[in-house]
Amino acid sequence: MLNGKHALVTGGGSGIGLAIARALAAEGAQVTITGRRIDRLEAARGDHIFPLAMDVMDEFSVVQGVAEAVAARGPIQICVPNAGIAEGRSILKTDMEFWRTMMATNVDGAFLTIRESLKTMVNTDWGRVIAVSSIAGIRGLKGAPTYTASKHALLGLIRALAADYAKKPFTFNALCPAYVDTDIVDMNVTSIMQRTGWSEAEARATMVNVNPHGRLIAPEEVAQAAVWLCHDASGSVNGQAIQIAGGEV
Repeated sequence: MLNGKHALVTGGGSGIGLAIARALAAEGAQVTITGRRIDRLEAARGDHIFPLAMDVMDEFSVVQGVAEAVAARGPIQICVPNAGIAEGRSILKTDMEFWRTMMATNVDGAFLTIRESLKTMVNTDWGRVIAVSSIAGIRGLKGAPTYTASKHALLGLIRALAADYAKKPFTFNALCPAYVDTDIVDMNVTSIMQRTGWSEAEARATMVNVNPHGRLIAPEEVAQAAVWLCHDASGSVNGQAIQIAGGEV
């Protein structure tokens, strides 16, 4: 279905990004995956999946990386700004370095990736931008004001672009998963254990229990939502925040 279409997935070496890359490749897309750890990207290389070192916090790196990907595989018609960081910290313990690093990754990185991809997408007759946000982009996430602010900003960007390009053959949507079974959850479990002295099971339960269905979401579940947004049948779905949250309402 996606034969001949070039997809760019940032943070594509693991977790949700890798699951999306594999799902798009299975549909026939040529997928460029990016990240800072080339060893992890190379390990993810596969049929129709091509690694590219790129740091979304560095404008020059994004400009150069997108240009390199386009030269190799043509204009980007599926843009998935997925790279991001997630860490909770109370506002009284949040310094400017923490704030700026979160915003540079989760907001600036997505903005740069979308901007550079759109420069090539606008010359085609079909395109999808699918940002990976979070339930924190829809509501306030207790204990994580900086992360929540970054994901709200990302959702605002997606909605504004959907309005800007509403009469064009492109759609802009955001996937908003709850807690997904990825390395980020594992890192948060370790952080909770260190802060509280809880056991691993107790720390993990604090995230599992946020999901109403009582389990972590599989990255592949998020990936299938991304694939659906690439189907022609979803062409009127635009500017939406799609929750993948096990029944959270």
